[in-house]
Amino acid sequence: MRNSRRGSVDPFIVMDVMEEARRLEEAGRSIVHMEVGQPGTPAPAGARARVAEAMAQGALGYTVSLGLPALRQRIAALYGDWYGVDLDPGRVVVTNGSSGAFLLAFTAFLDAGDRMALGTPGYPSYRQILRALDIEAVEIPAADENRLQLVPGDLAGVDYQGLLVASPGNPTGTMLDRDALAALIGDAQGRGACFFSDEIYHGIEYERKAVSALEISDEVCVINSFSKYFSMTGWRIGWMVVPEDRVRHVERLAQNMFICAPHVSQVAALGALDSIEELEANRAVYAANRKRMIEGLPAAGFDRIAPPDGAFYVYADVSALTDDSRALASEILNEAGVAVTPGLDFDPERGARTLRFSYAQGTAEIEEGLARLSDFMARRGLGKA
Repeated sequence: MRNSRRGSVDPFIVMDVMEEARRLEEAGRSIVHMEVGQPGTPAPAGARARVAEAMAQGALGYTVSLGLPALRQRIAALYGDWYGVDLDPGRVVVTNGSSGAFLLAFTAFLDAGDRMALGTPGYPSYRQILRALDIEAVEIPAADENRLQLVPGDLAGVDYQGLLVASPGNPTGTMLDRDALAALIGDAQGRGACFFSDEIYHGIEYERKAVSALEISDEVCVINSFSKYFSMTGWRIGWMVVPEDRVRHVERLAQNMFICAPHVSQVAALGALDSIEELEANRAVYAANRKRMIEGLPAAGFDRIAPPDGAFYVYADVSALTDDSRALASEILNEAGVAVTPGLDFDPERGARTLRFSYAQGTAEIEEGLARLSDFMARRGLGKA
């Protein structure tokens, strides 16, 4: 059979790293996972208890396409709790993870042939989803002096119909403050373009709260997920918030593309929203891990880093060590038993000189990983400890 041009997307390199790490573990090797962008904790106890109760009561079938009304109401309430935003639950669309939200959002608000502006480094699946939808990803290198986040000056002379921003970002963990985010929203709206805000790492911040685009404007599309802060990656449940007059447009697409998000995952999400104390304890672990990483990585020899504002990643410039980050990541995995992600996933142009380190696992695993990295670098005469 023939293949479509739209289906010719690049691999997600971190998934290849995970597979190689799995093979090594099957062969008996001990691997520390600093590649994977998921919490090392399970879904909150309240989420699991809610599911057990629901399953004992009867069948879990289709829900309405926009999601369980109770879940949409509870998500809307979260915006009041976190941001002081009075959000109409009717604007919330429950989705099959943030990936389902991206598909719906890009399909609903952009046409084939349109241009989406986004900064690099950034989440690699953005460009692959856009390619599969025949939307052109216009990737703009973000500057070190702006902590690898876009500013309006980067968009001068760029023709675009959509602008996508993530704060906290993946792989950098850096955030935009209110003025910086408002300036980007203003640039998009001044051109009549759609503004998409990826907020899936909200809740995982350290020294200041992340700003939601909904604090600034109702004419935006916000995407979030239960995967990161809520520790529910495998449940594949997320949401989006759209302007009131676009809800029916998105609903029709959701009906046909997905029918609905998994009922069981929606039930779990309701339980997770009532488990904030447990989730804040998880965040405290990330904060402790962050401290160890921003001290331990430079001591090991990975000294060109910027402390992340949020998420659970450190993005390191390793240009003094290599111009082939994929080869270096492979060496670290095979020789040190630590899985890390080459920056090529996030920045096709500059990523050959960067690595991403995740600290989403338990603190003991992070400390072991740092010790192995230090030994690896010391054997090459590169460590500073």
